[in-house]
Amino acid sequence: MRTEDVLAAIATGLWRWDNASGTVTLDSEAARLLGLPAEPVDLPEVAVRSRFHPVDWNEINGIVNLAVAEGTLAEARLRIMDEDGRVLRTVRSRSKPLENRTADGRLDYELIGTLQEIAEAQPGTTAVHTPITGDWRRSREAFLLDAGRALAEARSTAEVLRVAASLSMPGFIPDGLAVFGVAGSRLSIIGHHGHDPGDESPFADMPVDTDYPAAEVVRTGRAIYLPSPEDYKRRFPATWPLAQRFGRISWAFLPLVVAGRTMGAWMAAFKHPVSFSPDERSVLTTVARMLAQALQRAGIAESERELTTGLQRSMMPQLGPEIPGMAIAARYVPTGGGLQVGGDWYDMIPLPSGRFALVIGDVQGHDVRAAGLMGQLRIAVRAYASEGHRPDAVLSRASRFLAGLCSSQEQEGDSKEDPDFQSPRFATCLYVECDPQTGQLEVARAGHPDPAIRMTDGTVLMRPTAGGLPLGIVPDTDYPTTRFTLEPGETMMLCTDGLIETGGHDLDTGWARLRAILESETHDTQSLEPRHLERMADLLVQAVHGPSSHHTTGPLADRREDDIAVVLLCREGAGCGCDTSLLHPGRPARRTMLTVAQAEPERVSGVRRQIRELLHDWADAEQVDSAVLMVSEMVTNVLVHTDGDALLMAEAVGELGARRLRIEVADASDELPHKRHPGEMASSGRGVLLLEMLADDWGVDPRGEGKSTWFELHERSEPDQLS
Repeated sequence: MRTEDVLAAIATGLWRWDNASGTVTLDSEAARLLGLPAEPVDLPEVAVRSRFHPVDWNEINGIVNLAVAEGTLAEARLRIMDEDGRVLRTVRSRSKPLENRTADGRLDYELIGTLQEIAEAQPGTTAVHTPITGDWRRSREAFLLDAGRALAEARSTAEVLRVAASLSMPGFIPDGLAVFGVAGSRLSIIGHHGHDPGDESPFADMPVDTDYPAAEVVRTGRAIYLPSPEDYKRRFPATWPLAQRFGRISWAFLPLVVAGRTMGAWMAAFKHPVSFSPDERSVLTTVARMLAQALQRAGIAESERELTTGLQRSMMPQLGPEIPGMAIAARYVPTGGGLQVGGDWYDMIPLPSGRFALVIGDVQGHDVRAAGLMGQLRIAVRAYASEGHRPDAVLSRASRFLAGLCSSQEQEGDSKEDPDFQSPRFATCLYVECDPQTGQLEVARAGHPDPAIRMTDGTVLMRPTAGGLPLGIVPDTDYPTTRFTLEPGETMMLCTDGLIETGGHDLDTGWARLRAILESETHDTQSLEPRHLERMADLLVQAVHGPSSHHTTGPLADRREDDIAVVLLCREGAGCGCDTSLLHPGRPARRTMLTVAQAEPERVSGVRRQIRELLHDWADAEQVDSAVLMVSEMVTNVLVHTDGDALLMAEAVGELGARRLRIEVADASDELPHKRHPGEMASSGRGVLLLEMLADDWGVDPRGEGKSTWFELHERSEPDQLS
């Protein structure tokens, strides 16, 4: 009797599905089972597919792909439909996928198998249902969605392993899990669950050619299913004694494959028997793929974090040794997007003269190139400063260095491949040379925000300084130097624009936010804290990134949209919080001094703002307006009627409500001001009249080459009237 006759007698048909050509060959019994005439036939794939229930087609498609990956049989139940969409019968399919190559060299497969009709259980009977039911499918899909979401959110290898250990698979829950990794020719355990400490020791480090299921999975890239202890003992007798002591009944070892490369293996062990049906294997295979991708993402993220942390630590220097009479604190906070390193930096440089320099800067951009340029520029600035150059010379050389560096990269690189990487970059920088003995500061500025000074009584002023273009824009650029003194008890803040403008703020609103933080940081005169600068630095960063920053002006934007660098320098003295000497019982004087050059008449507005900030708590607002008007007139007269610069000095002394304000404006002209009687349409000549009308006292003092015009105002209020 022929094989075909035997199969026909037991209602079993044969089919051959060629995936490459898209044709299906059926014998007469297979054609009958599919609702076609009972005769051998060759049909296109679409004609046969139309006979399957759509849900069952999706099932068999996944099962066939699983069988191809594992090299096993593909088994499935299929509902056969007629032309009207009614179910004719249910058949069981068992087929073997065979790989073959097409004429163009592409790897494909064909299925050779059988179809056999099975009887469906009638309503009311106790027949066992197939695991492929609608409820099982829904629970499986829900489980895979939850597992995929949880694994996608895991950010580290430890989190991925915790998620894998918490997965509750529909119908079968593993009792023990282990993830194996490959390093060269060695296999090791990355993590495990369901085992006691030390249980992993025999498996912690083994050669890949070991007779162990996980090792074979890594070698072959195919899953291994062991439904019973007998199967384990028969296939892996050498390592069975190691697995026997855990008391497990069934095991599944699956490859962790990413982009065609086996990066490890995953073991799921069960204390109850598992048959590993095609659907159960499909779930395990899907979880293994998601687990492999999650482990790869976590590994890449951890490598990037380790790289950027090391890069950041190597590029950001530690502050130097303690300086007698000075206290220094600094913070660097990289942006949160991408690599945790950017173009901001700070440095403290000991100088040959016995002084030291503070440098803060910001290279354009937040990418790897910005970090690389920052590292090179920081080293260059440090080298120029260590040679003993003055602040203006250091910045001039640094600008030439950066311009030449960007120019050479642009010429050597291929701008068509990466135009952003080869585009010119610039950097802002603030260089401060400090004499710790006298507190004298020499400042050179290249497009960077001005420093801020917190006075001994808590008043904070932005200190205007002369400046030039950012580094790297014009190779040969001059950078003027501004000199002033940091008085005992005063603190200077240097920062990058990320501290000011983060959160939707501009320079004005951002500075107002920082000024409020600096002025609110008061010190108890009875209990001194040497680390007050560290607390102040933390408060400044928290004002931008912490919860309090969400209640200030500006939209609720990303709190880490720009890098932040901040440096605080305090000259120890009464009221600063870092001096260990006794505090002076009286209220400290409030002073400021600045120069307005002939070539910078626009800085007169800065002078007016400086006076208002100095008198922010003055009792009489009209006196503040009068002081601003007189200062503006005095400085403007110097710029208009002399050939030199105007030097402004302002001082407020005394207790609140009874203070005395003295403001002097010095120039190099010997010509004394005199009273004039300007006409109604005259545009000048009212300076002396304003002093006589608004000042409590005023005068002109000759001083060698030049003169000093001054006025005084006495605060008209009692202390208990202050708000």
